[in-house]
Amino acid sequence: MSTPPPPPTPPAPSAAAPTRTARSLLFVPGDRPERFDKAATSGAHQIILDLEDAVAPAAKTTARQAVAQWLAQGPVAVVRINAADTPWFNDDLQLLQAVPNTTVMLPKAAPAELARTLAALALHRQPVIALVETVAGVLALRELVQMPGLHRIAFGSIDFCADSGMTDVGDVLSAVRSQIVLESRQAGLQAPIDGVSVELDSAQVLQQQATRALHQGFGGKLCIHPRQVAPVNAAFVPSAADQQWAQRVLAAFEASAGAATVVDGKMVDLPVVARARRIQADAAAQ
Repeated sequence: MSTPPPPPTPPAPSAAAPTRTARSLLFVPGDRPERFDKAATSGAHQIILDLEDAVAPAAKTTARQAVAQWLAQGPVAVVRINAADTPWFNDDLQLLQAVPNTTVMLPKAAPAELARTLAALALHRQPVIALVETVAGVLALRELVQMPGLHRIAFGSIDFCADSGMTDVGDVLSAVRSQIVLESRQAGLQAPIDGVSVELDSAQVLQQQATRALHQGFGGKLCIHPRQVAPVNAAFVPSAADQQWAQRVLAAFEASAGAATVVDGKMVDLPVVARARRIQADAAAQ
């Protein structure tokens, strides 16, 4: 009688969630080129040159030209184009096809519009961020995140509230945010980006909102003013206490040769180690 083959070796557990990058993303109006360099030195991890909401219809062509000239000098940026149902969409895509060192943000993202954008940018494999800001976009999340070429999801919370009739107070949008995080995680995308805050004067309030986004599983937050950048960055950096805890956990886990162990009176196993490694990675990325 033949010996049955040994059972397959299970895959190694994931060490951490996807790396959080670009915690702060700062919008800059595309028709204000005098602000581009200043935004690039604001401390934001990425700047978003905005051709959409921040630019009046009469200034769309001027903004596109200003963005093209600045990007042609070599800087790396995100460009938020106009939505696919606008007369400026095709011209925006032509601009981005000529400057492949860009990440593209598609507003009002829905499956057909995202597929059209990804196809147009496939030659240079430019990363695309889908800005989900409608009820239709949220309900189509599972389809969106499975599209090859999609880099990340951003939540357009203000536009979503206008479309849905909901209000972003307290925990009202927690279910929507959780869905965005879970669908992104399941698809292997980078942790998504939370929407903008209209708070400009209180760094404490803004940091609280960014901390909430972090705890909900977001990897960054959209900013609309340079004053928002520092509080957002600070919220996504693990505290000194968390970093010290992570060091103790990883040291104990290494000493135990991978077996479950105890740190600070609490059991440490693989999920706890994954969290400690993520904290270390987030701290190193600041």
